[in-house]
Amino acid sequence: LEGDLRARLAADPEREGDWKREHHRAVENDRTDASWVTWRDDQVTQAAVAWVLTTVFIRFCEDNGLLRPVWITGPGSRRQEAMDAQLAFFRAHPEDTEREWLLDAIGYLGKLGSTRSLVESHSALHLIAPSGDAAAKLLEFWRRRGDDGALVHDLADPTLSTRFLGDLYQDLSQHAKDTYALLQ
Repeated sequence: LEGDLRARLAADPEREGDWKREHHRAVENDRTDASWVTWRDDQVTQAAVAWVLTTVFIRFCEDNGLLRPVWITGPGSRRQEAMDAQLAFFRAHPEDTEREWLLDAIGYLGKLGSTRSLVESHSALHLIAPSGDAAAKLLEFWRRRGDDGALVHDLADPTLSTRFLGDLYQDLSQHAKDTYALLQ
C-alpha cells in the first residue's frame, strides 16, 4: 500500500507540491528536521496505516453485525450483501473504482456520531488515497476465505473488545513503532 501511495503522490505534481510546501513550513517552524524524502515517507506510512486500520474497523463492525449496509464482507450472508451493494454502487457510479467504494464506507462512518472522529479531516486517510487497484487488493485481502469457506480474517468478538486495534496499530509499521515509540 505504501508503494502505491508513493507512486500516486509522484504522479500528482500539484499534491506533491502541496506536500513539499508543508514540509518546508514544518522545517521553517522547527516542527521537523527530517529531509523531504524521510518526511514524505512518514506521511505515506501514516496514510497507509490509516487506510488499513479503517478497513480493520469496518470489518470489525461488519463481523459483529454493528454496521449496515455492509461494504467489505462478514460472516454468513454478509459477504453476498457486500458484493450486491458494491455492484449496485458501480451501476450507479460506473466511472468509480474500489477506492470510491471504500470512500463511501468511510463517508458513512463520518455521518455516525459514534465513529465520526475516526475519519474526520484530521485523519491520515485524507493525506492521500490508494489507487483503485490497491483498494481492490485491500478488499480481496479482507474477503479471502479458507478451504473450508470460512473467512480467513474473522474479527467477530462477542465481548466487542477493540483492544486488538491498539495491538495491531503498534505492530503495523516498524518505522512508526521505532519513530513514535508506539507500544501499549
